[in-house]
Amino acid sequence: MFVGNVKRVYTESDAKKFINTVREQNPKAAHNVYAYVAGEKMNIQRCSDDREPQGTAGIPVLEVIKKKKLTDIVVVVTRYFGGVLLGKSGLIKAYSKS
Repeated sequence: MFVGNVKRVYTESDAKKFINTVREQNPKAAHNVYAYVAGEKMNIQRCSDDREPQGTAGIPVLEVIKKKKLTDIVVVVTRYFGGVLLGKSGLIKAYSKS
């Protein structure tokens, strides 16, 4: 199961606080993948796969944010592992759609 959480943030510090809050609220989650973009020129961009295979989680979420030209936003996608291995392409699709 994938659960998305979104919040408007204006600083990297605010984004990190929200990410930590989501992690604390979901202690049994397998992963809390995140991406955020902030700044007038979208100059702050960060993402994390949170132990998913490299490039399969955080980057797809960040690409959706950039494609929609959103800024001052953090997205955290929490994954509860349901026993089905999705593979790299399945993970990219799941995180992109979350």
